[in-house]
Amino acid sequence: MAEQPSLLTRRLTLRPFRPSDSSDGQKLAGEGEIADTTANIPHPYRDGLAEEWIASHDERFRSGESVVFAITNSASGDLRGVIGLEIVAQEMSAEMGYWIGRPFWNHGVCTEAAREVLRYGFEELGLVRIQARHFVRNPSSCRVMNKIGMTVEGRLPVPFLKWGKPETIEMHAILKQEFVP
Repeated sequence: MAEQPSLLTRRLTLRPFRPSDSSDGQKLAGEGEIADTTANIPHPYRDGLAEEWIASHDERFRSGESVVFAITNSASGDLRGVIGLEIVAQEMSAEMGYWIGRPFWNHGVCTEAAREVLRYGFEELGLVRIQARHFVRNPSSCRVMNKIGMTVEGRLPVPFLKWGKPETIEMHAILKQEFVP
């Protein structure tokens, strides 16, 4: 693949992460409420982790494994969160994951970014199916998935352990032919 593109929406710029994003990324991801509702973000968020994570993006994009976007405000350039796709090329599918910094919750940021990433996945990457998962106790994430046209496929039969406690995970998905930009 060539260079990772930037995507524009009405209010947002979704762009590749830069090393200079590490401080803001660590600050936003370091909030306990972010780690609590995601499968892979640790808490506390140790120094150096954001830099390591950002450094892995370019190679994974070039190999076709994933694409990760910094969600930024188009006017100010301020970081709002993260959204990305873990790609399974042989299935022409991907799993979407995202988180939004607490100060930007309930402002439609995630829905706007997710809709654009669906468009990118279907129209530019040639995917035919995109799925996403959320902890059942996180209805905000479920609402985002519903707003972008994903439908519930079911709940995973085996609980996921988050900080030693079992979590029920619900799976949502959308096919290319179902997507309305």
